[in-house]
Amino acid sequence: MGEFKVHRVRFFDYMPSGIRALAFNRDIERIAVARMDGSVEVFHCSDRFFQEKIIPGREQCGIEGLSWVGERLFSAGLNGGITEYDLTNQKVKYTVDAYGGPIWTIAGNQQGTHLAVGCEDGTVKLFEVNEDKIQFERNLDRQKSRIISLSWHPSGSKIAAGMMDMIQIFNVETGHSVHRLLADRGVGTSRSKECVVWSVVYLSDGTIISGDSVGMVKLWDDQTGTLIKSHNVTKCDVLALSVSQNEDSLVAGTSEGTVVQFQFISMVLGKDDKEWVRTRTFKNHTHDIRAVAEITTAVVSGGMDAQLVVRPLLDKVEVRSAASALRKIHFPHRRLVSCARKSGLMLFQYPGHLELWRLGESEGKGMPGSSLFVKRNPEKLLHLKVKGEDHIRCSAVSPCGEWIVYSTASSLRLYRLHCDNNNVSITKISKLPMVLSSANQLCFSSDSSHLFSASTQSSVHLVSLSQSGCKFVGTLKPKSGERTIGFGVLHIIEDGKWLASANSDHEVHIYNLQTRKAHCTVPVYSSAVTAMGIHPTTNCLFMMYADQQMCEYSIEQKQYTDWSRMVQRKGLHRFWMERDTPCLNVMFNPQHPSHVILHDTYMLCIIDQSLPLPDDKTQFYNQLTLKSLPEEQRKSHSHAFKVCKTFKDILCVELMSDQSLVVVERPLEDVASQLPAPIKQKKFAT
Repeated sequence: MGEFKVHRVRFFDYMPSGIRALAFNRDIERIAVARMDGSVEVFHCSDRFFQEKIIPGREQCGIEGLSWVGERLFSAGLNGGITEYDLTNQKVKYTVDAYGGPIWTIAGNQQGTHLAVGCEDGTVKLFEVNEDKIQFERNLDRQKSRIISLSWHPSGSKIAAGMMDMIQIFNVETGHSVHRLLADRGVGTSRSKECVVWSVVYLSDGTIISGDSVGMVKLWDDQTGTLIKSHNVTKCDVLALSVSQNEDSLVAGTSEGTVVQFQFISMVLGKDDKEWVRTRTFKNHTHDIRAVAEITTAVVSGGMDAQLVVRPLLDKVEVRSAASALRKIHFPHRRLVSCARKSGLMLFQYPGHLELWRLGESEGKGMPGSSLFVKRNPEKLLHLKVKGEDHIRCSAVSPCGEWIVYSTASSLRLYRLHCDNNNVSITKISKLPMVLSSANQLCFSSDSSHLFSASTQSSVHLVSLSQSGCKFVGTLKPKSGERTIGFGVLHIIEDGKWLASANSDHEVHIYNLQTRKAHCTVPVYSSAVTAMGIHPTTNCLFMMYADQQMCEYSIEQKQYTDWSRMVQRKGLHRFWMERDTPCLNVMFNPQHPSHVILHDTYMLCIIDQSLPLPDDKTQFYNQLTLKSLPEEQRKSHSHAFKVCKTFKDILCVELMSDQSLVVVERPLEDVASQLPAPIKQKKFAT
C-alpha cells in the first residue's frame, strides 16, 4: 500500500450548524435544507444525496421555513423578510419585507401561484409569485396570537393555520376564518401553559392533521370543525409533520429525537374502511427533530444534532441497493481545509473566520502503525475575521504559504502573508481586478504565481501574483460559450499546463493554460463530479462521481484510457459501490506513478492501477490476509484497492511535498460533546 508519515490533525474545531427546515421538490428530486446559521443546502436525492449547492448564511439571519415554488426556492425567518435564492449563482437573489414582524412559517400552494407566511402580529400574508419577483397581495383575517404553522389545501382554496391553543381555517378567496379548532392542553396540564400547534398538514379529503406541544398528533374534520381522533405520540413536543404524495403515510418528528410513522390502512382485511394507524418508530437522532420530509422512498429528518438522516421505507424499496441503506450526512460534501504543500501550513475555513496553522514536527523513524515523538507542536499563526455579515463561501492558501484568499457571496479578499521567525503579519491586496468580485471556487497554481477564480458564468478568471500585487491575465471560457451555471470542482496540474473545471451541469472542461483556450470537454456523465485530479506525468484526468464510479480521461488523446474502459467493462466491487459518502480529493504519489490516492469521510484508499481489479467474489478488505501470507504469495492474492480505515470522520487528506500525509479528522464524539443537552428521558432501571 505504501508507507507515509502521517500528520493526524484533530484541532480543526468545525461545528456543523443545526437543521431548522426541510423542503422537498418531487419534480426535480431535490431537497433543500436550512440550517440555524442561515445557510441553505440543496441535495440531489436521486444522486446518492450529493450536496449540489451551498448558499452561505449571514450573521443574525435565522431561517424558520423553506418552500419550493416550481424550481424556485424561498425562505422566511425571524428577521421579517421573505428571501428568494439564486440557485445557479448560489446566493440570495432578493429579500422582501413582509411588514408583520418575525415570520414563523412559510408555505406555497401546489399551483405555484402564491406564497403564504405566518407572522408574529397574527396575520397570514399572501404573496403572488411573479416571474421576476413576489408581490404582496393581501392579509387574511388577523388573529390575536402569532401564526406558528401553515398548510394549504391541495386545491388552493383554503389554508389551515396553527397557533397558540387553536387552528384557524381560512377561505383564501374571502380572507375570512371559516372554522376555529380548539386544541386540548392535555390531561394534568397547567391552565397557564399554552398548547402550541407546531405543525399542520391539510389533506385533499378535508382532514387536517396537527402536531402540538402536548405531544399529540390530532386529526380534524374541516367541514364540521371537530376532532376525529388523537394519538398520544410523546410526553414532549411534536415539532414537525410531513405527508407522502398519495397521502397514505405521515411522519412526525418529536423533541425526543424520534420519528413516528402513521399509515392510512384498513384495520380489517378486505374492508374499505381505512384509518390512520401508528406503525413505526425510528430513533436516529439524539436531540430535537425540527424538520421531517417524506420523499419518494424514504424519510428525511434533521434537527439540533446537525445530522441529516435518510431513513428508507423498506415497503417502498423494491430492490436492495445503496438506496435502501440508512444514510447519515454529518459534514459538507466539499473541502473546508486547504494545505500549503511546500510550507507545511493549513488553512481552516469556519463560517465567519479563517485560521492558519503550522504543522508540528516529529523526530526519528518508527515501525508502521507506531506514534512518533513530537519535536514541535502545531502552532496557530493567524486568526482572520471576515469583513461584513456574509459567511465564507470558499478559501485557499497558496502552496508556498505566502497568499491567502477567500470569497463570500458579495466580495473577494486577497492577502499576502509575511512570516519572520515567530512574527506573522498580513497585507491586504487593495486593488483587485473587477472580475474578482466573488467566486464559487478558488485555487492557486503549483508555483503560487497565479490565482484561478471560478465564476458563475461557466468561466475561470486567471490572475497573476507578484510582489507588487495582482494583475488580471485573462478568462478561460468553454467552447460552448458563456452560460450562467455554478461550479463544483476546480483542479490544476502540477506543471501548470492544464486546468480542469467541473460545473453543476456535470460538464467537465479542460483548458490549456499556455494558450489560454479550451482544449476539450469530457463526455457528460449522469452523476456529479465530487473530486478530480490530473496526473503529473501521464496528463490523465482522474474523476470521482457521486455514485462512486470512477473514470480516467486522457487529455492529450481526448478519450477515456484503457484502464478506465476496463473499469467500466468489469465493474467495481459492491463494497466500494455501497459506500455512502463521496470522495473529496484525488491525489497522486510521484514515487509510485501507478498509485491514485482517494479519501471519503470514513476511509483512505490507494488504487494501484498496475494490479487487477477485484470482483465480487474477491475479498475486498484484504490487508490482514496479505500480511499473513508469505512474500511470494502476496502478489497473486493482491488487487488494485488498498483501503485504510484507521482514520475516522475525515474532513481532508493531503499529500505534502515531503511525501507525508496530512489527515484532518473531526470525531463525531467531539461534535456531540459540544451540542446542548438533550431532553432528559427516564431510562429503564434508573
